Amino acid sequence: MNIISRLWQTPPARDNAEELYSAIVAQARLPYFYAKAGVPDTLEGRFVMLSMHYFALLHRLKQEGPAAQELAQELVDRFSADMETVLRELGISDLRIPKRVRGVSATNHGLALAFEKALAEGNAALEETIAEVLPLPQTEAMRSARLLSPYLQQTVAHLRSQPLETLETGNVQFPEMA
Repeated sequence: MNIISRLWQTPPARDNAEELYSAIVAQARLPYFYAKAGVPDTLEGRFVMLSMHYFALLHRLKQEGPAAQELAQELVDRFSADMETVLRELGISDLRIPKRVRGVSATNHGLALAFEKALAEGNAALEETIAEVLPLPQTEAMRSARLLSPYLQQTVAHLRSQPLETLETGNVQFPEMA
């Protein structure tokens, strides 16, 4: 393969990140979260669910260190591109898109840091963190968090059992929902 043809090829990590991101979005949109777990089916509620699944997969890739760095970066780039598309669909002007994408990315990063810290501290901390980020009154948020906390822990464990080689091909399996 010559240099010119390589310039026009999509890197495999980008294609695989696209597959992984599509799986994240599909899982985050499962009716279970909105109908049974009580997450509001709103822009904010969906963003929290997307961020939670995105965190779980990035958490898994982070465990691999440099071996998964390219794929993780492609996944981050795919998230940013998706957020740009969503903002455009919401009617945000072109001039404001970059600032808004940075804001959404910063919010997502903050959620990831909070999830990471709470995951290390245990179930009670994770329940509290999830309740804090859900766009619900406190009592309802805690009820939802009691369902989502074990789910997130199960998801992290489930992803840990999947070999990096499988994830690098764009294949990811999330836990089955009851």
